This record gives sequence, C-alpha cells and structure tokens, in this order.
Amino acid sequence: MSILVGKKAPLFSAQAVINGGEFVKEFSLEQFIGEKPVLFFFYPKDFTFVCPTELFAFQNKLAEFESRGCAVVACSTDTEQSHWGWLKMPKSEGGIKGITYPIVADTDKTISANFGVLCGNYELDENENMVATGPMISFRGLFLIDKKGIVQHQLINNFPLGRNVDEALRMVDALQHFEENGEVCPANWKKGEVAMKESHEGVANYLSKH
Repeated sequence: MSILVGKKAPLFSAQAVINGGEFVKEFSLEQFIGEKPVLFFFYPKDFTFVCPTELFAFQNKLAEFESRGCAVVACSTDTEQSHWGWLKMPKSEGGIKGITYPIVADTDKTISANFGVLCGNYELDENENMVATGPMISFRGLFLIDKKGIVQHQLINNFPLGRNVDEALRMVDALQHFEENGEVCPANWKKGEVAMKESHEGVANYLSKH
C-alpha cells in the first residue's frame, strides 16, 4: 500500500459515467485542480453487497459535500458499461439507480495500482505464465485531495468493512477550517466547534477547557 498523504494525487484519464447514465471518454481529476477539493473513493465491484450501501451513503450526503465546494467521485475496476447497467437497475433490486456523481472505469487497473489500493498484482510463474496474486480489484480506498491536487487524507478498508461517510465529511470540514483559519483540528472535532492554535500555548488552552 502506498502512503500518498502530502503528495500529488496520481493523474489519470479514463472513461466514466456521470449524471446517472452519461458516458465520458476522458474523465480526469485534473479538472478540479485550482477549483475545488475532491473526495475520491474506490469500491471493489459493481453488483455486489457492501458497495451499493456506500454509494448511496455518499449520494445521500452529496448536497452537503457540494455545499462545501467539494466534488465526490467514485471508481472501481469494472467497465463503464457495467457501471451504466448497475446505474439503470432500481435500488429495490440491488442496483444504484439515483447515483449522480461520476463513477470512473479503471478497466486496466492502473488507477487503483497508482493509488495503492489494488488487491494483488501480476507475476510470472515457473513456466513464465502470467498469474494474478489476488482478485485484482480495489480495496475500499478513500482520498481527500485539496485544490492544489495534494492528498490530505487517505483511508483504506478491507472488502467487508464499509466506510463512515459522516467521517469523510468531517475531514472536509477539518481541512477547510485549517485552510481558512490556520487552526488545527483536535480529535473528534466537528464543524462549528472550537479548534486550536498550533502551539504549546494553544494546546494547553484547549486541554484546559476540554
């Protein structure tokens, strides 16, 4: 696994499905650099089980991300046609109809590999045949990328463990508070609460009141 925090997010251009059913041939996160932060998350596979609960959880909070000027983008190693088919399937049948944010198709698995979330790799066996060391799908990776294209937060879960979207939103709030006020955000901090100055005096003052 790669630690990308503090580094430029890997660049890519790939096919994607946007607005619940429109194909885009060359989707890239570069469009957001200088404009807005991005919450970029990976999920393992279309037509599975934990994945749609996460996709809908992000959709349910999409207005809150957008009110903060933050884009939400999803990605898996499925094809864009697979994304489209799942997007057309009703929620009552296990589909994700109603998801409107972009879903990127990492069909050659390079995006997942560059972000350090691909489970497995290709190797040669004793007969020089190509073999996979894993399922070659993405772990549940999540990356908060700032306006400059720098990764400020990352989280990677194994397949059975769904993520907390409220925590992802809290990370956006914390990043924006730091950028706007120069104050660091302590444990369990929430938007609207008191943060602290990044100094010995600041932490002493904070701890004396909490």
